[in-house]
Amino acid sequence: MTQDVTIKITDRNGVTHEVLAPTDMNMNLMELIRSYELAEEGTLGICGGMAMCASCQVYVLNDVVPIDRNPDEDAMLDEAYHVQENSRLGCQIHISEALEGLEVQIAPEQ
Repeated sequence: MTQDVTIKITDRNGVTHEVLAPTDMNMNLMELIRSYELAEEGTLGICGGMAMCASCQVYVLNDVVPIDRNPDEDAMLDEAYHVQENSRLGCQIHISEALEGLEVQIAPEQ
């Protein structure tokens, strides 16, 4: 049986939101942020989740998800602004039960 997980997302205004993320819908973190409207429309997920724009960059604030990036994500972040050691693309973090307690901050706009 699948369950929702709780994720804390700090928006670009510094406000932290505790949201429920469904584990049975094949969503990623970028889609979750968009569904809760935690970023201004048109500023997040511009490429539709293809790891081609870095508009969904987040900073991972705890060790729930590894910082290891896939090659496409790494290449995109090499060209992005505001990149930190804990940067990930939200579109590359798939919602699963393993994300319970994840804390992220949405990076500033590019």
